[in-house]
Amino acid sequence: MTGVPAVAAAPGAGGASGAPAARLLPPIPELDACVHCGLCLNQCPTYRVTRLEAESPRGRIALVEAVSQGRLPLDQGVAGHLYLCLMCRACETACPSGVQYGRIAEAVRGVLGPPGPPLARALVRLALRHLMPFPGRLRVAAAAIGALQRSGLVRALERVLPPALRQRLALLPAPSPRAYEPPAEVLPALGERRARVGFLAGCAMSLFFAEVNEATVRVLRRNGCEVVVPRGQVCCGALNSHNGELASARAMAQANLDAFPEDVDAVVTNAAGCGAAMKEYGHLLAGTPDAGRAARFAARVRDAAEFLAALGLRTTPARAPQTVTYQDPCHLAHGQRVRAQPRALLGAIPGLVLVEMVAADRCCGSAGIYNVLQPEMAEALLREKMDAIRATGAPVVVAPNPGCMLQLRYGARRFGVPVQVRHLMDVLDDAGA
Repeated sequence: MTGVPAVAAAPGAGGASGAPAARLLPPIPELDACVHCGLCLNQCPTYRVTRLEAESPRGRIALVEAVSQGRLPLDQGVAGHLYLCLMCRACETACPSGVQYGRIAEAVRGVLGPPGPPLARALVRLALRHLMPFPGRLRVAAAAIGALQRSGLVRALERVLPPALRQRLALLPAPSPRAYEPPAEVLPALGERRARVGFLAGCAMSLFFAEVNEATVRVLRRNGCEVVVPRGQVCCGALNSHNGELASARAMAQANLDAFPEDVDAVVTNAAGCGAAMKEYGHLLAGTPDAGRAARFAARVRDAAEFLAALGLRTTPARAPQTVTYQDPCHLAHGQRVRAQPRALLGAIPGLVLVEMVAADRCCGSAGIYNVLQPEMAEALLREKMDAIRATGAPVVVAPNPGCMLQLRYGARRFGVPVQVRHLMDVLDDAGA
């Protein structure tokens, strides 16, 4: 797989400025849609924890409005409120006016640049510009993480580091023994061909959940899909979009437009965050020569559960009865409005019992790199989520998103919850094997 060119910083990135704020912010049409009704408040994780208006979607929109009108400077005070947001988009589900809050926050973050104190900002910018767009470099980084974990150095560091750093180190995922690499670029359907799909292998999924990618492709092929896995694909750009690196996100989107053939029925992903990001390619590349192509690409993007539910799942004999609960990834439930389809697929497995947890669509606190940058808030939300999982009594929680899976596995260790965390495609693969 190839990378994309390095890109320059967004104008004005980096924080405070003495210039009038209205000159810094781009036009944000979504601001005019908010009527400040407050129905978003109790759906917002950070507002529920802090009970502060400035940590709610309505409060953050008011801050952005004040900045756009020149009544407030776009300084680190405003940045702190904007970056405490998890970008879970639960507010969008609750909003009767259809305000697309995610677009507002991404536009402002694109001016602010990456979050945090200077060293953290530099490291995040380095990773987003010079690591995420390049699959080869990502594989080297994952291999280095694996070597450190096997050496025992990580365990040694955990004994001597302060608690805050120990917590961040515990979040470090274990890479798969080998990165996902399909045997061919085009994998034929098993049995009658019902569809031709492109498959986004993804960065986190390829490196830390290679077995889930393999399971996803098997499930697609068993259900009559010819699967195209383009060699030239790159990261979807979600982390870049969410953390103030819009220029690099656009470059990554353009690379994926070039990599995926236009004759596929759908571009399928098994990562909720990737699907939400790619469905926004039309917006991300609006005003560029690729705008039309990006809109057509975005219209074909489907989550694997969304696609399989529409295609019609072939009969799947269960290996053994099992009980599971289901965690709605934020960017699947709120970002893509995909809720019923994963549950329908689980319900199609004979012998499987689904026990719903309380507030299954509340954020677990992962949110990309949020749990590393905002560990206190992430921990509070994770504790709430693990209590909900424990209350179901289910030995398995299904969470079709890599960030959720890593966070919930950490939560199971951290809070002593005896639960196995699995991807939906793993469960379907087992059932149809």
